[in-house]
Amino acid sequence: MASDDRLPAAAEDADDDEDESADSGPRPPGGRFYMTPEGHAALKAELDHLWKSRRPEVVKVVEWAASLGDRSENADYKEGKRLLRQIDKRVRFLRKRLDNALVVDPSQQPNRHKVFFGATVTYVNSRDEELRVKIVGVDEADMNEGKISWLSPIARALLKAEVGDEVDVRTPRGVDTLEVLGIEYPEKG
Repeated sequence: MASDDRLPAAAEDADDDEDESADSGPRPPGGRFYMTPEGHAALKAELDHLWKSRRPEVVKVVEWAASLGDRSENADYKEGKRLLRQIDKRVRFLRKRLDNALVVDPSQQPNRHKVFFGATVTYVNSRDEELRVKIVGVDEADMNEGKISWLSPIARALLKAEVGDEVDVRTPRGVDTLEVLGIEYPEKG
């Protein structure tokens, strides 16, 4: 990003520890955050929206509210400043995350008979429930869409498994055995 698009250095340094611990979850080995191209694009789009659209809108409201005078009892001013702090915190988080991102395109996976990052895996558990999940980055995980983080216990148990393999995963209910029924990757291109 261009230097004029950045927050002032003092604003970037403020609350760094809080930003990392509050939203980022466990830091993967090597300090990189694996994500799919789609996940990277989504974070980039969120950052662009916050920085180029949302923040300027809030700045205008804060400037207008400040022009009214007494800021101590000005709800618009106080709320605007609170929103700016939230936006700036999220912007710092997104910039750090994108700076440490390692984009992995699952369509380029040469070893398609094993489970790796980006695979869509169909498995059956010990309760005879057939489930289908896609292994993605921590920022992309969404169980409603069947996307699980590669750091989750289920994904970690499934990694490097092949069709027909049985793997054990520790769950809150105890140890569960998963049998891999299918492994899919997006087509190249």
